[in-house]
Amino acid sequence: MSDPSGGPGGDSICSKYADDPDMIEIVELFVRELPSRVDALREAFTRDNQDALRTLSHQLKGAAPGYGFPSIGEFAGRLEATLRSNGASGEAVRGQLEDLIALCERARAA
Repeated sequence: MSDPSGGPGGDSICSKYADDPDMIEIVELFVRELPSRVDALREAFTRDNQDALRTLSHQLKGAAPGYGFPSIGEFAGRLEATLRSNGASGEAVRGQLEDLIALCERARAA
């Protein structure tokens, strides 16, 4: 069962296209690719590469809603906005990144 709030903690979240036979195949592909996106986000953070982290979060912000995961897009957008702001603390970035990763790890196609 999915968390209706789409927040970072809790059970799996399913794509809003889970019951759409025309979308399920590409949604499954998106979900299979999420671990590599998460790895790239972690690596960018570990290397303190804010440009890469901003680009990756921007891409996820744009892609996730199209696959039926608006909450992932929303959390990625928050991270991107934090990274774009001057004076973003490492702790603020870390917290938002951890929330985004937790949400990505809960994503399921159906």
